[in-house]
Amino acid sequence: MSSASAQPNRVDRAIVVARDRDNVVVAGEIVRHRRATRIIHWTVALTFLIGLLSGMPIWTPLFGWMAYLVGGMEVARVIHPYAGVAFVIASAFQFFHWLGDMHFASDEKDWWRPSRMARYMRWEDEASEEGGKYNGGQKLFFWAVCLGAVGFLVTGIPMWFPLRFPALLREIAIILHDVTFICFLIGVILHIYLGTAAEPGTFRAMTRGTVTRSWARLHHPGWFRKVTGESRDKRT
Repeated sequence: MSSASAQPNRVDRAIVVARDRDNVVVAGEIVRHRRATRIIHWTVALTFLIGLLSGMPIWTPLFGWMAYLVGGMEVARVIHPYAGVAFVIASAFQFFHWLGDMHFASDEKDWWRPSRMARYMRWEDEASEEGGKYNGGQKLFFWAVCLGAVGFLVTGIPMWFPLRFPALLREIAIILHDVTFICFLIGVILHIYLGTAAEPGTFRAMTRGTVTRSWARLHHPGWFRKVTGESRDKRT
């Protein structure tokens, strides 16, 4: 068998392993996310997208055209709160699934500073040697999703059941719901950018579950060494 024909088979083997396992090396590929992880991630993304398409036309007439994407304004008003509940539930599964990997390492403690985030966005930030499977930006976004889910739930309930809450509380809930959404949407846009154009090779980790050794060594050196057993000085 030629090397050209063998390569697809090695990749296929890695994809098969990625159904049930992660953090393993298979035929030169590193399995980063097993199937359950990817299902949870895309469920969170899908429920947020439905909430976005149904909520934007309710928020302002400027985006009224989006209502037609979900069946009209009446349909949007009906499905939006249920999409929100589904998003919160999916986010809860994601929270417990990823919590163990989302603690900030000693060299990531300053990720809350805008200057550190700005360096990351400009690709000037060095990869953490202690950060593990996810970098500080990914951990920060994880916690933002958790807080956003709580914010959507707490502020959404008074709007879903308006007759059970005082008018002032409803008005406050509407404002906070909008603020939460705007901040969350900015984070989602940055997340998509960083997971695609900014870092080639990242998106495949959430589609087929695997990454290349060179990608892992560059972006997550600590995790790479843990999975492969290679020393810090080795460059192969």
